[in-house]
Amino acid sequence: MDKIRCLQIFSEIARCGSFVATAKHLGISKATVTKQVAAFEKALGARLINRTTKQVRLTEAGAKILRSTRDILESYDDLEMEVRDSVKNPKGILRIGAPPAFGAHHLAPLIVSFVESNSDIQIVLSLDDGSANLIVQGLDLSIRIAPSTGDSSHVALALLKAPQVLVASPAYLEKHGAPSQPSELTSHNCLIHSIKAPTGVWQFKSRHGETSVRVSGSLYSNFGEPLQFAALHGHGISMHPYYMVEEDLLRGTLVAVLPDYAPSLLDIFVVYSTRQNLPIRVRKFLDYLKEWAKRPPNWAIANVPSTSMTTSRQRKHSKSIRKTA
Repeated sequence: MDKIRCLQIFSEIARCGSFVATAKHLGISKATVTKQVAAFEKALGARLINRTTKQVRLTEAGAKILRSTRDILESYDDLEMEVRDSVKNPKGILRIGAPPAFGAHHLAPLIVSFVESNSDIQIVLSLDDGSANLIVQGLDLSIRIAPSTGDSSHVALALLKAPQVLVASPAYLEKHGAPSQPSELTSHNCLIHSIKAPTGVWQFKSRHGETSVRVSGSLYSNFGEPLQFAALHGHGISMHPYYMVEEDLLRGTLVAVLPDYAPSLLDIFVVYSTRQNLPIRVRKFLDYLKEWAKRPPNWAIANVPSTSMTTSRQRKHSKSIRKTA
């Protein structure tokens, strides 16, 4: 039973004093009016209207209902208008989830640029490991970076590929040696992302085909930052999206390991609700992300540099620093 519709019909009967006039005004049949009133009275367990062939009068219960009905209907109309307005106009709060490194260094600049031209939209950015439930967390969108989304209950729009790279500090490689092929990783301390490699298996592609190796080490984490920190301080070999360690490679604080073997690619998805009539603020940001993805940043298309290439880029980076200084 549509209770709001019942209230509308009941209010109209009270106003015009006739089932026939109510049906004509609302564009429905008299039988429908009678049926809705009967259902409403049954639901409330009280008779609301006394009617004869000549007149309609409210009972005491009906009069009591009528006193509140107009306020309820006005509040509902205001709410409906507010909701429709939020769908049609780009304003309100937009809640977005994203992994910490990507959110802080790559999504944040996009958000700043977006709100500059959409000043009525307020964005709340929540940094998480990508496993947050959109409904439970109240998120409108979530950026997820993984081989697949693993979530069929939402729409997952692929934006870009995220190449990965295996890295270690020069100090670690000087002390333990650099592996020449993936199988040698079993004798190294590998720093493992517990979500991207939950079973400790790293996969690679090379001109010889695909290969995988089960690795282990002293540190597992569901975020990449602790693994990056440990690698920078010489504690092992870690695997990261290229966007996360590009500057470390340029500075030479990290070195690409096994540059001839490319780790499996990750996809950058934007995940959102399947519901119809997405608020315009959500649709506008989705469109903004799509346009951004049409011009991929360098880290999304860059090949992991070989050792010689890395050295060359490091020299250029060092020269630019000296010029700036």
